[in-house]
Amino acid sequence: MQVVAQEVQPLRIDQQRLWDSLMDMAKIGATAKGGSCRLAFSEEDTQGRRLLMQWCEALGCEMRVDEVGNLFIRREGSEPSLAPVSTGSHLDTQPKGGRFDGILGVLAGLEVYRVLDAQGIVTRRPLELIVWGNEEGSRFSPAMVASGTYAGVFEPTYTLAREDSEGITYGEALASTGLRTPDFKTGPRLDSYFELHIEQGPVLEQEGKSLGVVTGVQGIRWFDVTISGVAAHAGPTPMRYRRDAMMAAARLMDQIHQHVQSDPTGNARVTVGTLNIPSASRNVIPGEVSLTVDLRHVKEAELETLEATFMSMLEKVSEEYGVSVTQERIWKSEVVDFDEACIEVVRQAVANQDAPSREMMSGAGHDAVYVSRVAPTAMIFVPCLDGISHNEAEYASPEDCALGCQVLLESVLARASR
Repeated sequence: MQVVAQEVQPLRIDQQRLWDSLMDMAKIGATAKGGSCRLAFSEEDTQGRRLLMQWCEALGCEMRVDEVGNLFIRREGSEPSLAPVSTGSHLDTQPKGGRFDGILGVLAGLEVYRVLDAQGIVTRRPLELIVWGNEEGSRFSPAMVASGTYAGVFEPTYTLAREDSEGITYGEALASTGLRTPDFKTGPRLDSYFELHIEQGPVLEQEGKSLGVVTGVQGIRWFDVTISGVAAHAGPTPMRYRRDAMMAAARLMDQIHQHVQSDPTGNARVTVGTLNIPSASRNVIPGEVSLTVDLRHVKEAELETLEATFMSMLEKVSEEYGVSVTQERIWKSEVVDFDEACIEVVRQAVANQDAPSREMMSGAGHDAVYVSRVAPTAMIFVPCLDGISHNEAEYASPEDCALGCQVLLESVLARASR
C-alpha cells in the first residue's frame, strides 16, 4: 500500500547503491586517468542518458526530452495538478572531466526516487528529476544554455543554432541522439528546485566541513581583451622606443591581480585564463596579445566597482606603453541570491545530520542560476578532494556523496509534502 510522505527522518539513502550508480555512469566515456568525457549530445552523453532512463523506467517514471535537450523524469504525486518539486543537474562533462561534477546531483536524485519507491511512498506534489543539456559549454557555447532556455534567458532558435568546433549545430546533435520527445516544447513550471553538487573549490575541505548550505552564486563578468602595439626586432629596438603588447599585458595582469589581492574581504576573484601571441617568435617584440579576463564577486555593487577599476587599468596601460586596447564583455551573470524558504529547508535537513557545515556562496555557475529566475531554488555542496574539479583527478568520497544525498532527500520530501 502506498502512503503520502509525512515523516522524513526514518528514511535513509543507500550509500553503496548511490556509489555504484556513480561508478557505473563513470564507465561511459571513461578516460585514461580515471575521469569522464561525455560532451553534450555525443554518443557517450546519449549512452549516459539512456542508462539513467533505463534505471528510471524500472521505477515507473514518465520521461520527456524538451526541444533543447533537457530531460524531465517525473515521479507522480498524490495531487498531480500541483507544481512539482524538482532536483537534478547535468551528465555532460568537460573533455577530460571528472566523475562527480553534475553527475552527483543527477544520480542523487535517482537515489531519492529509489528510496521512495522501496518504501512505497508517494509525495503530495509530483517530483521532477531534471538533466539539463550542455551545462558545461565545452561543446556548445555558452554554458548552461539549455537551463537558460528553460528560464527564458535564451530563445530556442538561438540555442539550437549554436555550433561546435566541427560546425555541427546544437539542434543537429540533439536530433542525432534520438531522444527528443515529439510535441514536447518545455518542462513544467516548478514549485522549487534543489541541486546537489560538489563544491569545486577547497573551502569545505580546508575548513573541515562536510556540508555547504549554498545561499547564492557569485556574479561573473567575462572579457575578451586585445592589446595592439608594434612588432619589432628584439635587438635593434631600444626599450624606450618599444610599443610592446606583451609587457603591457603583463602590467595589466599584475595590476588587476594585486588589486584583487588587496580586497580585505577576500571575496573578489580575477583569472586570466588564456593568453595568445599571434605569430610569436623569441626575437620579435610582440605586436599583439589577446587575453581573457574573468572577474567575480559575491556582491553586485562590488563587482560593478571591480569592473570599473579594470576599465581604468586598461586606459592606463594603453597610455603607459603606447599601445591600443580593445575589450568586449562577452558574458555578464549577476549575483544570485537563492530563495530564503528553500535555503531554510536545506538548513533544517543539514541540522538533522551529525556533520559539520557552513553557509557559503558558490564560486562557479550552475544550472540553478538560471532556474532560480523562474522557481524558488537552493543548493547543497559537499567537498571534493583538494578542491579539484574539471579534472580527471576530481574525487568526492562515498561518505560525503551519501551525506549530501541524505540532505537532498530530506529537503525534497519536506518541500513536496507540505
